[in-house]
Amino acid sequence: MRCAVVGAGAWGTALADLLARNGHQVVLWARESDVVEAVNTVHENARFLTGAPLSPTLRATNDIAEAVAGASLVTYAAPSHVLRVVARETARAVAPQSVLAVATKGVERDTFALMTDVIADELPGHAVVALSGPSFAAEVAARQPTAVVAAAEHGGGAALVQRAYSSPEFRVYTHDDVTGVELGGALKNVMAVASGMVEGLGLGFNSRAALITRGLAEMTRLGVTLGAKPATFAGLAGLGDLVLTCTGALSRNRAVGFEVGQGRSLEDVLAGKDTVAEGVLNAQSAQALADRQGVEMPIVSAVYRTLFGGRPAREAIGDLMMRELRAEQD
Repeated sequence: MRCAVVGAGAWGTALADLLARNGHQVVLWARESDVVEAVNTVHENARFLTGAPLSPTLRATNDIAEAVAGASLVTYAAPSHVLRVVARETARAVAPQSVLAVATKGVERDTFALMTDVIADELPGHAVVALSGPSFAAEVAARQPTAVVAAAEHGGGAALVQRAYSSPEFRVYTHDDVTGVELGGALKNVMAVASGMVEGLGLGFNSRAALITRGLAEMTRLGVTLGAKPATFAGLAGLGDLVLTCTGALSRNRAVGFEVGQGRSLEDVLAGKDTVAEGVLNAQSAQALADRQGVEMPIVSAVYRTLFGGRPAREAIGDLMMRELRAEQD
């Protein structure tokens, strides 16, 4: 099958390599000329996925229209804050029958749109599928066993994505709760920042376990108000991704939180980084969305106040422990 992947960060590159190794004809779009040259000549993305050998059949290009033209499956993996602009650039070139997979995790800050909604807005008339779950790009590229979900309201597109991506090392389940799958993928990044803050403060496993568990409760609480199924948050795109990003050493969001917890400013932590920590962007979206829905999300609020309100991490975490006593279940 002719496939395109739009966005050559670590995740987009890993997905493009996976498709190529599954026997598909794959073109990867990158804005950076050095990434295109490296993928095409030495079969490596040294900028974003260092040390991972890529399939020699994978081809990269700077021409976004060329990348998507004629593709039966187009996967979007651009960062959430630029996804709409990037999608708009592809709109005229995407084939009418293309299935569009969205591997970006986030909530658009100004509109509160989920990433599949952004793609559906810019490219109406296509089957749009959310691809999410616990999956570090480096481990997918290293072909370590991984399981994710492909979610769509109608099963045809999700089944195509499932078939295209599934391999002996990469298992794809289908799902019909797009809202739950997408919110799980977006909100777990905020919780990972909080988990990093806890570790940066020198707190232990008790604290992290409490944070992960109560973080899952917050994610579910917000999701239900937006029409998601509670059980979705107990699955791969919820609990699975939450545990991975809150505990895994490869998590960029956890790493940012760790440095903030040690007292560094957010500006200093992010200075000079090529990669995007989606949890920083999504802390703003999640806080605004919680306010709009009237949902209490104390961990999200603690992260937001620390990153953008000048509240020291130790005081923000302390605030969580001093909240009014209550029952565990809502």
